[in-house]
Amino acid sequence: MTKYDFTTIPQRRHTDSIKWAVQPNELPMWIADMDFQTAPEIKAAMMAKIQTGIFGYEEPHDDYYQAVIDWYQQEHQATAKPDWLIFTTGVVPALSASVRRLSHVGDNVLVQAPVYNIFYNSIVNNGRHVLSSDLVYQNGQYQIDFKDLAAQLAKPLTTLMILCNPHNPVGKVWTEAELLKIRDLCAEHHVTLISDEIHGDLVLHGPDYRSLFSLADAADYQTVSLVSPSKTFNVAALHAATAIVPNAALRDQVIRGLNTDEVAEPNLLALPGTIAAYTQGHAWLAALKDQLRQNYQQVATFLAANLPEIKLVASQATYLVWLDCSALKLPADELAAKLRAKTGLILSAGSIYGGNGDHFLRMNIACPASMVRDGLERLKTGIKDKD
Repeated sequence: MTKYDFTTIPQRRHTDSIKWAVQPNELPMWIADMDFQTAPEIKAAMMAKIQTGIFGYEEPHDDYYQAVIDWYQQEHQATAKPDWLIFTTGVVPALSASVRRLSHVGDNVLVQAPVYNIFYNSIVNNGRHVLSSDLVYQNGQYQIDFKDLAAQLAKPLTTLMILCNPHNPVGKVWTEAELLKIRDLCAEHHVTLISDEIHGDLVLHGPDYRSLFSLADAADYQTVSLVSPSKTFNVAALHAATAIVPNAALRDQVIRGLNTDEVAEPNLLALPGTIAAYTQGHAWLAALKDQLRQNYQQVATFLAANLPEIKLVASQATYLVWLDCSALKLPADELAAKLRAKTGLILSAGSIYGGNGDHFLRMNIACPASMVRDGLERLKTGIKDKD
């Protein structure tokens, strides 16, 4: 019997939650934010910090960096050196700062659509151009078209590539062979490779993910890994992440970018919260993943029995399920709007992720099983309603 509670539905309305700023009858299952309380060990560390009553300027020290290093060694058998690590206030802030520092206005920044929509913001808002080597969807699986990827990387204005591993929203975990091939292609075409690995702790099926920093000869390549306890422990508002950059010259550039943009200083809870997560969170994470596997199976069973026209894309990681709704012949944004209007269920329209996303919906299942069931029943009602 787990000592952690994954069955109680938390009351999050009127708490400044983005996710739960909804109408009384609505059920939000869109943004990547769990409806589970974080690990009690993290809460205790935060409370202890609050009790000091003094919240002046702070900076990370060896205990923070060692906690990150030990976590990746123990959870992923990935070895990082202390001087590779840089504190930052989040994966997206670090990504945007890196786009500004490591590329130029007018450059192409390559992604693999359908992909996390905020990547597009980080690119376009900074005057760069989005260039996608779309993932190929065949027989319910996504694959990389390496011939197309090479062609896009070879374009003279392509200077940066943003990788998502594990991939949001399709839940794909890239293999070591795929990562090495991507890295080699980037090196061949002088493209810096940034990897968003925020979902790396949430591999639920199959082999674990490999971080870019853990690949052979990492210091010889222009790569940046961005990691955070944010998704793992449901602490997005902690605003804490780590950039891991094995190459010294590139690391100096990233440090300059993060500091120039003022996204390299922790808030009062970032350090104790992260250290507690990475030193005391192993058991909680194991229990969480067990619950997520059960929730995933609940979705698979329900869809097969009640909504066979919706196909669940086989996912290896994340708590975000990717639903193939192409048989419904309705654009994703229209389908999502219909579901919300008819049932109160709020899902993400796949169209925002680019690529072939217009045929998909994204559903967040990181919540108590009873809430998953509620969402599935609403989905069924909305789909079966012919009006």
